[in-house]
Amino acid sequence: MCGRFTLTLDPAELEDAFGEYVFPSQFAPRYNIAPSQPVLAIPNSNEKRADFFQWGLIPSWAKDPSIGNKLINARGETLAEKPSFRGGFKYKRCLILADGFFEWRPEPGRKTKTPYFIYMKDHKPFVFAGLWDEWQSPEGGSLRSCTIVTTEPNELMKSLHNRMPVILNREDYRDWLDPAPRAPDSLRHLIKPYSSEHMAAQGVSSLVNRPGNDSPELLAPVSQ
Repeated sequence: MCGRFTLTLDPAELEDAFGEYVFPSQFAPRYNIAPSQPVLAIPNSNEKRADFFQWGLIPSWAKDPSIGNKLINARGETLAEKPSFRGGFKYKRCLILADGFFEWRPEPGRKTKTPYFIYMKDHKPFVFAGLWDEWQSPEGGSLRSCTIVTTEPNELMKSLHNRMPVILNREDYRDWLDPAPRAPDSLRHLIKPYSSEHMAAQGVSSLVNRPGNDSPELLAPVSQ
């Protein structure tokens, strides 16, 4: 599962890292992005342009948008089978921008879990594989939303959780963002654990437990 993540870079830094894509001119650094909040994503619309989507997929056929609260993650192994995800897997895929994410590890003999911040060793941004959709409200408005695809954990993540977000390699961006309909078998090879040799994890403050907390101090290392 992936239930919180960060995107702390400014637009100029993102453009340096992902020069082929266009980003909004302004947005604030985020240190504790939570479900139902806006996330920066690049849809497979063939425009190579990032925009904000609500985190928690609301399928176009949904009668109640609150379904998005249950669809913040999508198991990569069953994307082609689940009604909420199979259309997006075939037609509407996206890259979700991040530079870190959080996971909570159960501790023996303790009721509370310990939060960890997971990031790349070179501190560069990366992307989650995502699915998106656009929902039309009865009043005529529209809402674009997305979900993060998950997979089995790599060696680093196994000590923290039994799932992890699918992190795509740069050479796979074009394939995932193909605007053409794709058969599930043509994309399954992308749904795999990211190499742990490039990643690191650090215990952080329990301040991250509250979605309302959103500041750099959430990423300060805490000895466990």
